[in-house]
Amino acid sequence: MTQTSSFPQSLLGGIALSLGLATAALSAGVDINASSTGLAMQGYDPVAYFTEGTATKGDYRLTTAFDEATYWFATEENKALFEKTPEAYVPAYGGYCAFGAAMGFKFDGDPHQWKIVDDVLYLNLSADIQERWVADIPGFIEKADTNWEEIASTAPADLLK
Repeated sequence: MTQTSSFPQSLLGGIALSLGLATAALSAGVDINASSTGLAMQGYDPVAYFTEGTATKGDYRLTTAFDEATYWFATEENKALFEKTPEAYVPAYGGYCAFGAAMGFKFDGDPHQWKIVDDVLYLNLSADIQERWVADIPGFIEKADTNWEEIASTAPADLLK
């Protein structure tokens, strides 16, 4: 299998169909991937990735707001850890796909496609995208960091034009 740095146009078209599902940006800050209700990470507990090493659905009764998004937690302890230092737990690129950000786009980050690199949580769109991202994590993080400066406040759909 050959890895290329270009984003296949056929894949782009298919991914674009998923934009409406969970990448509806909050009106005040499109840099956070949250549902139209403001729920971040599809309700998964951001702390559990670090403490449990797994994607864990949060409880709607254990919530807190950060950066105009609502986060759910599996335990009171996880909620307390998040509230103490939220920046340590929120995913990179506002929870959008890390590979997509490297390509200059914002696609939904799947809470089940994740990796912690240097104490930062990264989400990806799908298993096959995660596989491509893992092939050159440092390179894709560098590209995504650079792109994020330009795309953070741009609505996902506007990046497809």
